[in-house]
Amino acid sequence: MSQLTQVQELGTSRRGFFKVAGSISAATAFAASIAACGNGSSSTAGSGGTAEVNKDATINAGIAYDVSTTFDPSQSSGAAPFAANLHIFEGLYGLDPATRERYNALATGDPESVGDTTYRVTLRDGAKFHDGADVTAADVASTFDLYTSEESLFSQFLYFLDSTTAVDEKTVEFKLNQPFPRFADRIALVNIMPANATDDIDAYGAHPIGSGPYKFVSATKGDHIAFERFDDYNGPRPALAKTMRWSILADSAARVNAMSSQRVQAIESVPYDNTTVLENTNGVTVKSVQSFGLLFMMFNCEKEPFNQKEVRQAFFYAIDIDKVITNGLLGNATAATSFLHKEHTDYAQASTVYSYDKEKAKKLLKGAGAENLSITLRTTDHDWVKQCAQLVQESLKDAGIEVTLQDAQSSSLYADYVDTGDFDVVLAPGDPSVFGNDPDLLLSWWYRGATWPEKRFRWSDTDEYTNLQDAMGAAVSSENPDWQPVFDIIAENVPLYPVFHRKLPTAWSETTLSDFKPLPTTGLSFQNVGSSQA
Repeated sequence: MSQLTQVQELGTSRRGFFKVAGSISAATAFAASIAACGNGSSSTAGSGGTAEVNKDATINAGIAYDVSTTFDPSQSSGAAPFAANLHIFEGLYGLDPATRERYNALATGDPESVGDTTYRVTLRDGAKFHDGADVTAADVASTFDLYTSEESLFSQFLYFLDSTTAVDEKTVEFKLNQPFPRFADRIALVNIMPANATDDIDAYGAHPIGSGPYKFVSATKGDHIAFERFDDYNGPRPALAKTMRWSILADSAARVNAMSSQRVQAIESVPYDNTTVLENTNGVTVKSVQSFGLLFMMFNCEKEPFNQKEVRQAFFYAIDIDKVITNGLLGNATAATSFLHKEHTDYAQASTVYSYDKEKAKKLLKGAGAENLSITLRTTDHDWVKQCAQLVQESLKDAGIEVTLQDAQSSSLYADYVDTGDFDVVLAPGDPSVFGNDPDLLLSWWYRGATWPEKRFRWSDTDEYTNLQDAMGAAVSSENPDWQPVFDIIAENVPLYPVFHRKLPTAWSETTLSDFKPLPTTGLSFQNVGSSQA
């Protein structure tokens, strides 16, 4: 299961998993200031590939994660459907998957401010859905109603929206319940659907209809996702290939073999210990991109002694993070010095930075009356997570903490242990940056609402949590937000906090793909990418 699947699927149960058996046929749906942000139809800078673009070509790719959830974008919780939807759908605005810069998609320009908390957006002429219907403001309003409903996975990111209405066929009006300077960037996460999609949302989720450059053709669990070019697309990022076929290669060896034999032209999630093999394969390029994606440690803060921040801090001081990164990930991560990674434009080093200090860890534990502590450290069952967990176990044991490791699939870890309160400490991955990259969005996933603070790390009844909400509210409503107080509160209290932010290796054929770029998130993108293969 991917980081994206964990991040999305485990937020809440929503409306259950998309049920897939063989070929998908049925489902139960799952659940910056405006002026300062970039606009226009900027394209992704090329990788330097010299491939001639054959617009009748097929792009073949290998993806790491199976089709596990609906393609309904208001509920999509799987890594594979989410990546596919980047090609099938458009929002009013898009965030370039590689650079994270905003561009106009269905919108003709920046939102027009018609009041302190009211904006209007105009749709481009001639935009059509894959079934030939025009994209209208009514479709936009209907989609936003879905995304802001309690059942939607994304409602927690759109808390600032009060209403969305169609003024006319091409104009949409948004009323906000508070100032929100990053309005345009945030609503980029909303993929526009036809208003009639809700007539049979399960069927729609099995065969989605968007307005993007590629049309959905088919998806078969354990096998593939297929696409074809949408010839009536008139937006800024037209399809440069006639068809695409993404082979589902969950087994890492299968992905490496497919790439090394060049049966596929790109793969995501290259195993860290196989990067050298592919780098030495003729015609294959491998690049690791720093991501926000993190391995976090989370505590049951209502359970003694983890209700004391000094105990939680001790765990972070006890971990030899350099050893974990070097031995567990072959150097493909950066130790956390704040909630955000250093490459993020809003990064600021937290006032508390954890470095390996075994004696300080022991002192903190002793001062908290938590000497001779024995815990169960619960983790997900990803290979790289388990490797890191064993190294964390060694460090904690060396600091006098007895640790029993228990790994499980993400769904079981949260449903059976975390959500029931039957846990001490969790070590798990996550990456909400697939939805957007602004600090409020990233923070909101874990630190707003009831799911994580109240039901998971159980810290929401503390004064520190109240202070955190005040600091987040002050930052997000400002034209020039100051995130430093937010980062400092989280770093000092560490109810849930990153151990490191990891790098994501991607491999591709630079001789057959033009302008391909690896992503800082789970998935592959073929926006503005062409192929020379027939």
